[in-house]
Amino acid sequence: MSAKNTFEWRYPRLIAHRGGGFMAPENTLAAMRCGHEYGFSMLEFDVKLSQDNVLVLMHDDTVDRTSNGIGLAASKTFRELSELDFGAWHSAFYTGEPIATFLSVARFTQENNLFCNIEIKPCPNREEETGILVANAARQWWHHSHLLPLISSFSIEALAAAQKTAPELPRALLTEDLADNFIEVLERLDCVAINIKQSLLDQEKIARIHQAGYKVCAWTVNDYQRARQLLQWGCDALFTDELLRVTPEMA
Repeated sequence: MSAKNTFEWRYPRLIAHRGGGFMAPENTLAAMRCGHEYGFSMLEFDVKLSQDNVLVLMHDDTVDRTSNGIGLAASKTFRELSELDFGAWHSAFYTGEPIATFLSVARFTQENNLFCNIEIKPCPNREEETGILVANAARQWWHHSHLLPLISSFSIEALAAAQKTAPELPRALLTEDLADNFIEVLERLDCVAINIKQSLLDQEKIARIHQAGYKVCAWTVNDYQRARQLLQWGCDALFTDELLRVTPEMA
């Protein structure tokens, strides 16, 4: 029996994007605390590998945008990444914020009873390797938890590796288009949901995906009226950066 038929969907309808949305430097432990403080009970974040295979939180392939360093993340060891400032780009308040490890965020979210969407964000040519290591770590660190994380990725190769490594962890396909064969891909990866670019959604598409047996999560919804519309159409979850206006109270 497929995961979509056996998994009980318990995730909140509002999810803080990259931890703290616009309010804190993305993918840092400070961002996770910020999302929690703003009342979100589910946080989304990106995980990739350092050169020496430490699982860290980062979105981009390079460190340029979100740190005071330059260059490819895949070319830097964890020690080198740890020497960079991942907060100053956001605001003076967060200057000195270090890169977050996957382990530190796993500990924080579990201790505070928070759900997670873990996005596998592999560096180029490390898709399978990253999928395996992220899934192995999640399986180990959430082994005794009743709040299983949702594993997602744009990379079909990474998601397939996670499926093979830890099939018990629920998965969602991340996509910015809706290919004709998307149901087939969801079935092959034994997903429970599709995380889809919000501009692609209308009421008919949400109904179609639901009829196929999958949940619909929309990214990234920062407009209050659009958030209300998607929720009224039955969207199962929304990712948002706008923690002040698109709030859990809406759901």
